[in-house]
Amino acid sequence: MLLVTGGAGYIGTHVVRALISGGRDVVVVDDLSAGHPELLPAGVPVEVGSVLDTDFLMDVIDMYDIDGVVHLAGRKAVDESITRPSYYYRQNVHGMQSVLAAMVRLQVRRIVFSSSAAVYGAVSAGTVTEDAPTLPQSPYGRSKLMCEWLLRDIAAAEGLSWSALRYFNVAGAGDKELADRGVHNLVPRVFQAIDRGEPPSVFGDTYDTPDGTCIRDYIHVTDLADAHATVVDTMDTAPMAAVFNVGCGSGASVLDVMRAARRASGVPFDWRIEDPRPGDPASVVADADRIRTELGWHARHDLDDIVGSAWEAWSVSRATMKTASGQDAALAVGA
Repeated sequence: MLLVTGGAGYIGTHVVRALISGGRDVVVVDDLSAGHPELLPAGVPVEVGSVLDTDFLMDVIDMYDIDGVVHLAGRKAVDESITRPSYYYRQNVHGMQSVLAAMVRLQVRRIVFSSSAAVYGAVSAGTVTEDAPTLPQSPYGRSKLMCEWLLRDIAAAEGLSWSALRYFNVAGAGDKELADRGVHNLVPRVFQAIDRGEPPSVFGDTYDTPDGTCIRDYIHVTDLADAHATVVDTMDTAPMAAVFNVGCGSGASVLDVMRAARRASGVPFDWRIEDPRPGDPASVVADADRIRTELGWHARHDLDDIVGSAWEAWSVSRATMKTASGQDAALAVGA
């Protein structure tokens, strides 16, 4: 059975579904600070607790006879990490150390780790390969890189099979009920602004890019989930010690995303330009050749697929929230 930490979160629910579709048995560990266990497939056990609690993790591993871990739990907002660096190092780095300690003590030998393209920092030009220098520009990126160092060193010492997946910008939804509700991610922030009748914010338009706004590689969350399932399947047949970029291999600017959101929503909104955020590099786009050539995985969705699926799920989520809000108001009036 596989243990998925953070499995009740936005990415986690998609990864769990992909693993189950591939015939895997899964148990989820989540502290529910941002998780929604009701969105998991029926029958998936959820153990509520923190990955910082090594004894708790060991109890779960022992109880469910875990033989592999997909470690997604952690904090991921660049701007928040700049104002709360201590919190990010504790949650991400100590969390990784705790997961590895529990695995080593109970002889669990396989782990897939949720890393990030933020480990690269500023990229000079073109696409970035896994062998590029790692010069992260934020505490978030540095915490992910430190997790990779921990993983490499402990895996080498203890004989673990491992992979670190460096996600690029994850968006979209694999089902209408699986909306990204994150307050730090660009696509849901655009939708939230549309909902409020406000222009979405664009942080900086003087970067050295064609339209002056940041360029990122946007990857559909279902493609990302499939990448996890592919790596887990490969670990069944051979030991692994590998880093993989998980992206589309093409970039889109912030303004490209705004225009895609206009097309998906049908709302002719405008945006407002604000000051650039600290820690935001101008352009980061994946070279995803390694995972394609070695494992046969590649992204299948383009930007319009990503934003369109995100809008559809957001619309369902918004309608549900408004219905619930109306019911609450009715109850209050009735009281």
